[in-house]
Amino acid sequence: MMQRAVLLLCWLPLLNHCHAVHPGCSCVVYSSSDRPQGGTFTSPYYPKRYPSNIDCLLYTFVGQPDEIVELSFHQFHIRRAQPNCMGGDFVKVFLHLETTGVSEYTPWSGVLCGELRDIPQILYSSRSALILELHTQGPPSNATGFFGNFRFIDRRLFETDGVLIPGTMCDLEFVSSQSTPQYGRFYSPRYPSSYPKNIRCSYLFRARLKERIRLVFEEIFLQKGDLSCLNRADLIRVHDGTDSGAPTIAVLCNQGAEVEVLSTGPDLYVEFVANSEWPGQGFKAMFQFQPLDDAPHPELDKVIPGAVTGNPKYSVIGPAVSATTSLCDMVFSSDTTKTGIVTSPGYPNPYPSRTHCTYDFKGRGKERVQVIFQDLNLYHTPDQPNECNDVDSLIAYVHIYDKKEKIDSFCGGMPSRPVMSSGPQLSLEFNGITSSRHFRGFKATYTFTENFGITTGRQEAKYPCAFAYNSNETRNGTFTSPNYPGFYPRDTECHYFFNGQPNERVLLHFHFFDIEGVIPCDGVSASDFVEFSNYVGRDRKYPRRCGQQKEFDVASDKKFFRVTFKSNDRYDGTGFNASYVFVDEEVNYTTKPPTSNTSTLKDASLLVLLLTSLLFGQVSL
Repeated sequence: MMQRAVLLLCWLPLLNHCHAVHPGCSCVVYSSSDRPQGGTFTSPYYPKRYPSNIDCLLYTFVGQPDEIVELSFHQFHIRRAQPNCMGGDFVKVFLHLETTGVSEYTPWSGVLCGELRDIPQILYSSRSALILELHTQGPPSNATGFFGNFRFIDRRLFETDGVLIPGTMCDLEFVSSQSTPQYGRFYSPRYPSSYPKNIRCSYLFRARLKERIRLVFEEIFLQKGDLSCLNRADLIRVHDGTDSGAPTIAVLCNQGAEVEVLSTGPDLYVEFVANSEWPGQGFKAMFQFQPLDDAPHPELDKVIPGAVTGNPKYSVIGPAVSATTSLCDMVFSSDTTKTGIVTSPGYPNPYPSRTHCTYDFKGRGKERVQVIFQDLNLYHTPDQPNECNDVDSLIAYVHIYDKKEKIDSFCGGMPSRPVMSSGPQLSLEFNGITSSRHFRGFKATYTFTENFGITTGRQEAKYPCAFAYNSNETRNGTFTSPNYPGFYPRDTECHYFFNGQPNERVLLHFHFFDIEGVIPCDGVSASDFVEFSNYVGRDRKYPRRCGQQKEFDVASDKKFFRVTFKSNDRYDGTGFNASYVFVDEEVNYTTKPPTSNTSTLKDASLLVLLLTSLLFGQVSL
């Protein structure tokens, strides 16, 4: 014991005994008074292996009263003896300290062990102090410990701009007026540190009559993983109104960034619910009260034939803006109309050469922009490659926090699939490099839709994208992924709930299936997926499905069944087209449902006898 103490004393001159804090512990103190710019911290003897049998070594970081502490781990390797890290070698983390010391009764925020990929790589305190408590026990290992940086941050950078509602702990109100800023920020409790367990906070935004509310969730760190939001204990729900009874236009969980939400009226209500055992960092978000731009431009709406529902971006042609650009750059807002026509300049006559037009579509609430092409006839040559680079083309972009990301492109006379936004905004960019009297350009219908292009089932208001199929309304039908047969939108989660009678089951037949991903269709492989369950929660009986698959069938065990589609922000797929039929448990059915891609099945027949027998376990292969 004496030799170990001498070694530790040689390791750091700042090491001292912490009688007043935690009897029996040694500690090293890092203070912003001594190191206002921050510095580095390491385990003993890093990068060599750390000593065994360290009873208690405290790393205490103390800032000024208006500061918080940030720790960044660059290397971390603490031998894992138990799955929960509570044995052998481990590091306790104290993030929410009211004083600069700890005792055996002080609650900790978490316990760390394993490697860098197993831990949060950045930690924040919620007040001016943060402590790490290192313990090592048992035989020596080859683990090298940790190395990182610390710094002290002004906590006023994370102050919420709302007003606390009296009698509540974290309910805030944001009211637009002439005396208040038209924009600001709001955060989860304690952000950027972890939020408390078992809390429910609300954020109520009240704009003026001629204003609407824009929210951008710049960072979201709730729970790790790729589970459906149906199965998450920590959630952000956005309601298009004044309370939780208003329609839900967004549900956020897991981790993400740059999610934009626009209200349809002057009120917006955000709920943050946290019931997990391991809280995340939370969220940071921006709000803005936006004037409602409903001023018509009738004298300019006539310029482009067919595009009568859009407004030009430029009402005056200035010296730096060409006439072609000014007359064909258009904005289409759902405040004005929910559907309309958009065309290339001069359609159906040939478009001019060197034409560059942008068409911006702006929806609200849970609206998505869907564009369906009636005609696509762009200049091309017989040897033109399939890629639409450096040729006459139409490119679709989604907006992610004022940035545009390409989601699809069209050129020549190629068959054009529907396009759908992943949020309330979409842009089309038309590049007409070459003019020819034989090429007309394009014509399309745009729609601001709340049903994600899913035209069957009864839409549920409590989720942004959820549809119920009830056997007491129809016994059979079809359902599809969003925007089918076009690419499904990114960052989208849709639920399909099948509700039968007590003696019924539902049989599903997937005619087409193309979901971006690789088995086992999880977050490690950044896969989109389709999930099946006999419950609202997760059901491990059914494996997730992704990739390109041939026709297949799925059967429920009971009267209720759930199908969930979930896409991430990476890649696109065409999605799926499926049919369903409710059957009595004791009856065999002899006919196969049609493989038609139509949206309804008025006279749909049922599954073949062999298929039904296989699904019910009456025949084995």
